[in-house]
Amino acid sequence: MKVVDDHVEVTDEEASSGVKGNGVRYVLAISLFLAVIVLSVVWIIPAMMGQGQ
Repeated sequence: MKVVDDHVEVTDEEASSGVKGNGVRYVLAISLFLAVIVLSVVWIIPAMMGQGQ
C-alpha cells in the first residue's frame, strides 16, 4: 500500500485480503465430479432394479 498524492493505492492481493490460488479450481472440479457420480448412481440403480419386473 502506498500513498500517491491524495489517495492510497493498493495491489489486487492487498485489496482482496488474501492470496489468489488454484485451490478453488480443484474444489470445483472434485465436487462437480462427485455430483455427477452420485446423480448417476441415483438414476442407474433404480433403472436396473425395475428392469427385471
